[in-house]
Amino acid sequence: MRQLLQNPFFVGGLSLLISAGLTFGVRAFARRTGQVAKPKSDRWHKKPTAMLGGIGIFLTVVALFLLVSPKDQDSLIILGGSAFLFLVGLIDDLLNIKPYQKLIGQLIGATIVVGFGLRLPLTGMDLVDTWITVFWLVAITNAINLLDNMDGLAAGIAAIASISLAVGFWNFGQINDAVLISIFIGALLGFLIFNFNPASIFMGDSGSMFVGFFLASSVLLSETGGRSRGVFTILAVPVLILFVPIFDTTFVTIIRKLWGRKASQGGRDHTSHRLVALGMSERSAVLMIYGFAIAAGILAVMVAHLQVTQSLALIALFTVILTIVGVYLSKVKVYHEYQEDLAASDNAAFAFLVDISYKRRVFEVLLDAVLITLAYYASYVIIFGSFEAGGEWEIFRKSLPLLIPLKLFAFLVVGVYRGLWRYTGISDIITFIKGVAFGSVLSVLAILLLWRFDGFSRTVFVLDALLLLLAVFGSRMTFRMIREFLPGPHHHDGRRVLIYGAGDGGEMVLRELRNNSSLGYRPVGFVDDDPLKRDKIISGLKVHDGNGSLRDLCEQLEVDEILISFRGSEEEKLEQLRKICREMNIALKRAELRIDTVEV
Repeated sequence: MRQLLQNPFFVGGLSLLISAGLTFGVRAFARRTGQVAKPKSDRWHKKPTAMLGGIGIFLTVVALFLLVSPKDQDSLIILGGSAFLFLVGLIDDLLNIKPYQKLIGQLIGATIVVGFGLRLPLTGMDLVDTWITVFWLVAITNAINLLDNMDGLAAGIAAIASISLAVGFWNFGQINDAVLISIFIGALLGFLIFNFNPASIFMGDSGSMFVGFFLASSVLLSETGGRSRGVFTILAVPVLILFVPIFDTTFVTIIRKLWGRKASQGGRDHTSHRLVALGMSERSAVLMIYGFAIAAGILAVMVAHLQVTQSLALIALFTVILTIVGVYLSKVKVYHEYQEDLAASDNAAFAFLVDISYKRRVFEVLLDAVLITLAYYASYVIIFGSFEAGGEWEIFRKSLPLLIPLKLFAFLVVGVYRGLWRYTGISDIITFIKGVAFGSVLSVLAILLLWRFDGFSRTVFVLDALLLLLAVFGSRMTFRMIREFLPGPHHHDGRRVLIYGAGDGGEMVLRELRNNSSLGYRPVGFVDDDPLKRDKIISGLKVHDGNGSLRDLCEQLEVDEILISFRGSEEEKLEQLRKICREMNIALKRAELRIDTVEV
């Protein structure tokens, strides 16, 4: 039995069962006593939902910690500080205290932890490390609190982060800490049974504060955090483990500040809400964010075992991907435009940061500087393997500052920065090839002049050019790929439109309908008279035979409107279409450039 209690899987499973039972009881109690969250305009749920789910999570962790978990001073400190935050959150759930009062409670909890010696050893100066640790604990606690904005999101992300942390504990022989985190994981998963969409209970502030503080303080136990390694690993591992709540909090704070809103107030502008605004279901949005959290967790485990430069490269790549996703999501409208205009009307920072025309180009240049660095580094890794300890590292280090401005200059000269990402196509690859080739030539010439190419590898520069071309083209195509992967904001709304003509014009019409959601169209298919195009697929839509029964097709697809995508239609054919559309009460229009429609 003693051996079983040291098994994280057994302890986690036991915790899950207890948590599920306690959550079931807490839900019944909350409903009976009227402790339910009612729908509000700035909240996501649409029906009254039981609160106080954090009680089940808290009681499960405390009970199993006392009964089965090995106890030491650090674990007692963490549980004590987390219990205090649970009480602060419970008071807020019952009495609705002020934000500054909650902040004071969080600072007291953080003081409990750092006062007994747990801190992030970043600088070696106790006072500085203490304040950094206090900031870490308070920030992550609030990040989890803000992330609790959609069914199953906060609990699921916290569970994924905890699993990454537990793997790190296990790999470094911290069995007692792995058992403690397994109890926490089981408690979260037991609660998640009732909290995943559609949720029948919320954790409330008592749950989000306890979960956030317990998770943030547990990271301080981690040998993977680098008690014996460098400052970079000390900071990188916990940040990666909790990357999703950190990203969401940073993203929401920046966007709200730009629009002139308070960062502390509730709202429907989180990452999850914007994914739903794009047309995803709530479950799909949450699962997608789970995917990012899993990727960050895997990266956190890898960082603990890789060279610092390799870790930096992987983290930079992951950050670039999420930054591009964040830029795309920032353009999604989650409030009515008049609300956004009102919020921004008196905001001078908004006028400067949002209205300047060159901000997108600044982002592109900074992104390309990172891509140039990653491509050059990856070339060395592929050719030389782990090269940080050899002479190649010195060559790489001294040449990189020269290559970045030269290649950026080449991109500027050939016109890489003239295009719009949303319209990037195969034709743009010619411009990218010119830019990469010109940049490579300039780099080689400069190295010949300065160092006579002594010690440099020609193969590295060939591979670097190929990788950089893939990176630049891939980054520019990202917005289009995201639009293809995610449904549009009116994917389930708008007038159902059938596009007549499956040629180049039809494809352009479809692209514009999907790019311009304000038109209010929902394309449902193509129809074409060419029998060779029958049953083909264009951007996910089927091409139907125009020589068949158009009436049956319109009824089958529930068509509201037909758009003709080409000119030069035979008058006889047009008259047939008009007759069918009049009989079926369907609008018939011709799509002009930029989808100005005219009656035909």
